Amino acid sequence: MGTPVHPSSTPSPIRLQVNARACEVPAAPGTALLHVLRNDLELNGPKYGCGLGECGACTVLIDGVAARSCVIPVRAAVGREVTTLEGLGSRQCPGPTQQAFIDCQAAQCGYCLNGMIMTVEALLRRNPNPTAQELRNELHHNLCRCGTHVEIMQAALRAVQLRAQRAALQAPSVFPSSSAGEVQP
Repeated sequence: MGTPVHPSSTPSPIRLQVNARACEVPAAPGTALLHVLRNDLELNGPKYGCGLGECGACTVLIDGVAARSCVIPVRAAVGREVTTLEGLGSRQCPGPTQQAFIDCQAAQCGYCLNGMIMTVEALLRRNPNPTAQELRNELHHNLCRCGTHVEIMQAALRAVQLRAQRAALQAPSVFPSSSAGEVQP
């Protein structure tokens, strides 16, 4: 005979919205979201670090809020938008926060980067112009064992600049467009 299977651990189709795409994965509802993202959806941005929600390596955005995916059951993500590092941009066209970390070479081993980038991204989505102290406070619970904290802070500040530049480029013009032949005062 085999090991008894409990209904709560039986895989069943779970529908998720990840990086703006609908997907369905066979998983037990209590499976850690991190495992589904990495093993079933092959999204390797979130890392398995401590497995306790303490280090931040597994951080994703759920409805725009930073969340530790190693301690969140996949059932908690149903009906919500999950964004991973891969959902912020691509190698060819990184998002502003990703580009800031590239510009500042804010990596040594790189294991913590997913959590650092996703945490900064979450803060900038709710506060586009944080102070350096607000950035420090936000990153306080993300662990980096390599000691690249100075470069990570530089990258976080650079991300604020890049997002502001992008917003300025996308902002509608203050002046109405003129029709041919009209003179603007």
